[in-house]
Amino acid sequence: MAEAFWVHSPGKGELRSLDLPTPGPDEVLVRTRYSAISKGTEHLVFHGRVPASQYARMRAPFQEGEFPFPVKYGYLNVGRVERGPDELRGRTVFCLYPHQSAYVVPASAVTPIPDEVPANRAVLAGTVETAVNALWDARPLLGDRVAVVGAGMVGCCVAALLAGIPGVRVQLVDTNPEREAVAAAFGVEFALPGQARGNCDRVVHASASAEGLARCLELLAPHGEVLELSWYGDRPVTVPLGEDFHSRRLTVRASQVGTVAHPRRDFAQRMALAVEFLASPVFDALITGESAFAELPEKMPEIVDSTRLCHRISYPGE
Repeated sequence: MAEAFWVHSPGKGELRSLDLPTPGPDEVLVRTRYSAISKGTEHLVFHGRVPASQYARMRAPFQEGEFPFPVKYGYLNVGRVERGPDELRGRTVFCLYPHQSAYVVPASAVTPIPDEVPANRAVLAGTVETAVNALWDARPLLGDRVAVVGAGMVGCCVAALLAGIPGVRVQLVDTNPEREAVAAAFGVEFALPGQARGNCDRVVHASASAEGLARCLELLAPHGEVLELSWYGDRPVTVPLGEDFHSRRLTVRASQVGTVAHPRRDFAQRMALAVEFLASPVFDALITGESAFAELPEKMPEIVDSTRLCHRISYPGE
């Protein structure tokens, strides 16, 4: 038996019991230790704001149900393998699985967590994977001046990885002054939008707001590029392409984790690299709340509408 969190109507969810299948020879039974809420996407799902045109594209790997409701959604899950191949049994693994107390998936769908990465930090693997893909798209060069606009989970992870590239000037930009502490933990500058440094070679946008995108364009140097990571759901977005957009030859380019942006890497290699980065304790600055799985139906409305970064869910036994 297991329990899973389902969203059944706008802003409302519940725990549902289910019988787990017996794992086959190439499958694993995983008992969840932690999951985490990816606020940007899960806010849209929880409130039923996924556009009908994006139902197929927005499906999580192990989603059940259909948009808008009822749906079992999520993709940040860390658990312990109870049954499966010898090399995985007893291992802590990451899986792109929804909020559920136990589950059966193909063994190829889980990524073993190294001993040096704590299980409660490993829930960030999916978000760091998005940041890895973004930097493969952005291709920052030594000495680049880069701003990251939007200090949510994805923006913060991008800033943390940029901080490890020698000679790159990184500034994390957000309207919430409390994000300065997170920027300090990563060793990067912080600025409110009106105080951000311009003349940037690249700007990574992750605020999911039209105002943020407009500010990104203002921060670019001539021939600079905005890498757009935001997911806007069903909201229309106005992009200011007048004034000096053309004369300065600016570029806005999309990045999306559904495609591997490196020509010689696959999905498994990208995820394994993301997990390696999580050996660094600096990523603990992104965990800004925790609650028990049993409380999720009650807590979810407040969690997805809050200004927290990563909210972690703990399961029985942890």
